[in-house]
Amino acid sequence: MRLNCTLLDDYQNIALSLADWESLQPVVTSRSLQQHIDEPDQLVEQLANSDILVVMRERTAIDAALIARLPALKLIVTSGMRNAAIDLAACRERGIEVCGTSSSSAPPMELTWGLLLALARRITDENQALRTNGPWQQSLGMTLQGKTLGLVGLGKIGSAMAKVAQAFDMKVCAWSQNLTAERAAECGVTQMPTLQALLANSDVVSLHLVLSDRTRNLLDASTLAHMKPGALLVNTSRAGLVDQSAMVAALKSGQLAGAALDVFETEPLPADHPLRNLPNVVATPHLGYVADSNYQAYFAQAVENIAAWLDNKPLRSLLK
Repeated sequence: MRLNCTLLDDYQNIALSLADWESLQPVVTSRSLQQHIDEPDQLVEQLANSDILVVMRERTAIDAALIARLPALKLIVTSGMRNAAIDLAACRERGIEVCGTSSSSAPPMELTWGLLLALARRITDENQALRTNGPWQQSLGMTLQGKTLGLVGLGKIGSAMAKVAQAFDMKVCAWSQNLTAERAAECGVTQMPTLQALLANSDVVSLHLVLSDRTRNLLDASTLAHMKPGALLVNTSRAGLVDQSAMVAALKSGQLAGAALDVFETEPLPADHPLRNLPNVVATPHLGYVADSNYQAYFAQAVENIAAWLDNKPLRSLLK
């Protein structure tokens, strides 16, 4: 019996060119959808005959309500080894296998520095002025050398951020609920006793935590108030780490000098969202993991996962 595989949210229309999907034929026929679909009925209409879904990170919620309306669904493959948008309990109940892929931390770390540099040196503003024959030199940038970078989270990406900051001759401090003195010393950074202490002492704060019940809205109005005057906030991790309304208010009032963002509560970001127009915001459309090396790994391993599942030997299962 032929199986149908649908790749969701293939924004660049490149997923089918990055792996050997033809190796799955004639058993599996694959197609990709370029447009993001939010409306549940439209999503069900598109996926009703899909036996296999390949999903990109957390772009589309595969929740219990959707799963219940997809009786043909047998396998979900997600990029990365974690996807909070998939209801794993509902998948277990229905006997749907869920598999992941490897993912490199280098692309998001590199993008974080790109955003930080763009914000600190006003690169996007100056580039736009140059392209439109606007003012020549209209801003005064921030020198990073000698400034303090505060890392909220010192895992793979946070520790890589520390290395680059040290190359810029920045001071680096870090805090998280689980950070140990040994880990801080290993990375050559100063461990801060509290989040508030880190915020008060940092010229730039960069977030690198997993979103969970205890980290959601970790930066709210009260904690944002502890940030140094003139400080910058960088978030390429998860939007839910920051109270979005409080952040927008702080950006509008000037309490927060600027923000560099790659993640948002609603993606794609609504057209009328204030973050699209605030002059002290540099933002990208969740590009942290969107790079050639990651995409090649995602889709090559997605094909491997499907082939292994067909052979009753699932790879990289997230249900174990």
